[in-house]
Amino acid sequence: MKMLTAIIKPFKLDEVREALAAVGVQGITVTEVKGFGRQKGHTELYRGAEYVVDFLPKLKIEVAIRSEILEQAIEAVETAANTGKIGDGKIFVYALEQVVRIRTGETGADAL
Repeated sequence: MKMLTAIIKPFKLDEVREALAAVGVQGITVTEVKGFGRQKGHTELYRGAEYVVDFLPKLKIEVAIRSEILEQAIEAVETAANTGKIGDGKIFVYALEQVVRIRTGETGADAL
């Protein structure tokens, strides 16, 4: 089992969700986050004053998946979240040692 974490642009959420569902992912967790990488933020104009926005709004998607569909899920997120511009995001993959479904007590891949 693996934990796939992706940081994406907010307007790409629906496309990423649909792409993950198409490869067999049953559930995702989405968190609103802020950050910057090579993008380094941008400037905005508010009431005539210009100011720098260092942290840009992003979405963090977390998906617990079976190892067998990992490569398909990575490709699905990469394709759906890609705009070809700086700030498209990152994908991180972690080993997931144990999962327990609280309601039924199922463990391991059965709990996914």
